[in-house]
Amino acid sequence: MKVQYAIGMNKLDHAKRVQIINLLVEGNSMRATARIADVAFNTVAKLFIDTARMCADHQDRTFRNLTCKKLQLDEIWSFVYAKQKNVPDEKRGQAGDVWTWVAIDADSKLVPSWRIGSRDARTACEFVDDLASRLAHRVQITADGHKPYLQAIEGAFGSNVDFAQLVKLYGDTVEGQKRYSPPVCTGAVKTVVMGNPDACCISTSYVERQNLTMRMSIRRFTRLTNAFSKKIENHALSVALHYMHYNFVRIHKTLRVTPAMAAGVSDHVWTIDEIVGLVEEAEAQSK
Repeated sequence: MKVQYAIGMNKLDHAKRVQIINLLVEGNSMRATARIADVAFNTVAKLFIDTARMCADHQDRTFRNLTCKKLQLDEIWSFVYAKQKNVPDEKRGQAGDVWTWVAIDADSKLVPSWRIGSRDARTACEFVDDLASRLAHRVQITADGHKPYLQAIEGAFGSNVDFAQLVKLYGDTVEGQKRYSPPVCTGAVKTVVMGNPDACCISTSYVERQNLTMRMSIRRFTRLTNAFSKKIENHALSVALHYMHYNFVRIHKTLRVTPAMAAGVSDHVWTIDEIVGLVEEAEAQSK
């Protein structure tokens, strides 16, 4: 999807912009970033929006004809403005529970596609359709037991996919841990849905670990704080900025390169300077 930009940053120098974006991608809130960088909150907000839009557009254009072989899919919960039960009537449809659907390549750890929306069949179809449009050949996909995946993957791939679902089994929750601690996983059931997936590679471990990375890196996903997004647009932009940093800048500890390099879509480790350069290049072209 093409994004229209409204460029017009109050003359921040390049070094200050780099500092601000670096603070944001490392998990700081916008108000904390404004205090540390000694700039106005609105300055941080505008730079964040302009940069995140550029990041979304760059990844949309770059992640095409990918040679991924094994993909894992999952969804992570958050909320905008208020939790679903507390959303006022005038905010219905604009606030409440929000799910981020994520796909990760098990080999390169690249995240080629994500989708912000509800945890319903419509969003599942939009997410998987977008993922399918970015792939060059047949892949193996593992998802959890969420039923909308069945329709979504069949609709996007037809029979040209090896698809399995992995459903984890959990024990009883210990009293006192019901709210904040997950129950103990006691096993998992692997179900082949379509094609001939490699049983050894039916797993959702990498995408579940990616959920933790998101919660640790995106301040808006932190639980039990007031750092949650107040607008769905800014929530989506925060995810785009995070994945630009994750895919292109952050060296994966196991691979020793960035996911984008491992996937063959980049030939070097990006820097925050280069990300800021996307905004500055757009500014120059708009003059």
